[in-house]
Amino acid sequence: MTRKGQLISTAVTGLIALGTLAVSTGAVAADGAAKEKCYGIAKAGQNDCASKAHGCQGQAKNDNDPGEWKYVAKGECAAAGGSTEPGKQGS
Repeated sequence: MTRKGQLISTAVTGLIALGTLAVSTGAVAADGAAKEKCYGIAKAGQNDCASKAHGCQGQAKNDNDPGEWKYVAKGECAAAGGSTEPGKQGS
């Protein structure tokens, strides 16, 4: 392949990658708009992501730990007994 062909191939690959990234970012943003973090409702091993105690999902040690969270539909956290603020118990 010639130098010009390599440059064109690289440019096209970059554009495809950027297009894919833009589409996936939009999907996450749209999904995130309908959800919120709800602290204190995750069961042991079922948290959605990192907390101050660990770096990954699924590592919660206790049920309903006020520092662990799960995503729920916006407005559903209080009904589930959680809080939208870390470290606080829901009512």
